[in-house]
Amino acid sequence: MPRPLIADLTRLAVLGGLGTLVALAYTTARVLDEGTHDDQRPADTIVVMGAAQYDGRPTAVFAARLDHAIELYQAGVAPHLLVTGGKAVGDRTTEAATARAYALARGVAPDAILSEDESRTTLQSIRGVAGLMRTNGLHTAVFVSDPTHMLRVLRMASDAGITAWGSPTRTSPIERDALARADAVVHEVAALGAYFLSGDSP
Repeated sequence: MPRPLIADLTRLAVLGGLGTLVALAYTTARVLDEGTHDDQRPADTIVVMGAAQYDGRPTAVFAARLDHAIELYQAGVAPHLLVTGGKAVGDRTTEAATARAYALARGVAPDAILSEDESRTTLQSIRGVAGLMRTNGLHTAVFVSDPTHMLRVLRMASDAGITAWGSPTRTSPIERDALARADAVVHEVAALGAYFLSGDSP
């Protein structure tokens, strides 16, 4: 291979690598920044993004999201609470059913709760939420999840035609564990990359 061609290919490889690093750094900064903003405001519904549950008991991460969403509901931010999440293989109940029971036990009115109980990924949840909102004549939503999750959630919600704002929970165990938070940021950067490139995401 001629030397000039090798030199050109080397330059392209270096530029490509630098471009990738810049994109990763920018996305990481956006993930971290979005998680610092609480844009709660009056809306048609509060959407709680699902998380793991064990036989009807929410994990600490899920409970933190639910507690924050219930606080917003009780403060009058929205008249509806929309809970999300299906079940994994072997589960006896869904994340949405667990969330509904948790909210009912804390005083949320039964007819105020809507459930999306089929999804297993964030993107599936958002698409299910969009469908439920259309069916029920709802147009605006405050989304609740962990801070690192908010950028992806809000981007997908916007793409699904939802007028959405974020209100991240501040009490998640992830926020108190530096390694867990770093892992969550890496996961979000990768998931956003997959969504932008393929239109799909975990």
